Amino acid sequence: MLMAHHKQSELSTMTAVWLLPVVTCVVAASSGAIVADVLPNPQHALWTIIVSYILWGIGLPLALMIMVIYFMRLTLHKLPPKAVIVSVFLPLGPMGQGGFGIMKLGASAQTIFPKTHTLEGAAGPTFYVMGFLTALILWAFGLVWLFFASASIAQSRKFPFNIGWWGFTFPLGVFASSTCQLGRELPSRFFSVLGTVSAYKSD
Repeated sequence: MLMAHHKQSELSTMTAVWLLPVVTCVVAASSGAIVADVLPNPQHALWTIIVSYILWGIGLPLALMIMVIYFMRLTLHKLPPKAVIVSVFLPLGPMGQGGFGIMKLGASAQTIFPKTHTLEGAAGPTFYVMGFLTALILWAFGLVWLFFASASIAQSRKFPFNIGWWGFTFPLGVFASSTCQLGRELPSRFFSVLGTVSAYKSD
């Protein structure tokens, strides 16, 4: 009985800050996709893409696991204290950065795979299309979480300004990046305008 109570107390103190160590892998993967586009040596670019896919595959699933635990914490216990209520936006980070990263990796693969004769001729376009589809699903999930986070903030009403407000910047910024990238890939004016507005709000 005491053990169960102790575990529940630990869960109630959890915040979305738990995501920060693993989301770094997703950020590194996105950066790798950008670096691969400018590397002059196709083999170097190829290995950069492969390592970036590995980092993405490590970071995003771990982030999703933590989000499941965090969602359970929000369901079973009260909202986080007002001093850290902004942390409810942090799960948008892996969704936005993960979507942006997988789209950029797919676009890089579409260019580099044929140059290096990697897999089959259709492998590059397949990676590109699957990357876009994955990004769209992550964006949709992020949109749902944005609603949850906004509702949490609205319910808490007044909350003091503190250093924790940095939690608005990264999640909303990378979600805006993912939205703008969707707008470029489709192309779609709706996503482009929505991403621009989101980027303005994150500032």
